[in-house]
Amino acid sequence: MSYIFLSDEWLSEAANIRDELGLGNESTAADIKLNVVVTGGPEGDREVHLANGNFGVGLLADAPTKMTVPFDVAKQVFIDGNQQAAMQAFMAGQIKVEGDMTKLMAMQSGAPSAGQQQMAERLKGITTV
Repeated sequence: MSYIFLSDEWLSEAANIRDELGLGNESTAADIKLNVVVTGGPEGDREVHLANGNFGVGLLADAPTKMTVPFDVAKQVFIDGNQQAAMQAFMAGQIKVEGDMTKLMAMQSGAPSAGQQQMAERLKGITTV
């Protein structure tokens, strides 16, 4: 079954996949908290966060960084793994960052584990838009 990226159903299925793969807090960025406001999506704007390498609904009060990003760019980055899209959007002023930008840079360091690669492939498989 396929779901709209960042919809409640997508977030629920992403959590199920993570649990099924036994990833827990395996992320190379496990200690990073990032608030993300995704604008212009099919279901409107969406406030989510990344904590322990996992998506969650809403913004965290203690996240040191907040990123506002268009829906299509967020999907390219988080689903397609296209970091170049993020860089281009940032340089074009489409991505706005508030707070500690070094946290974003830290998320890009380190190669993904086999489990994380499998998670990324599974997320691609459940994402329609």
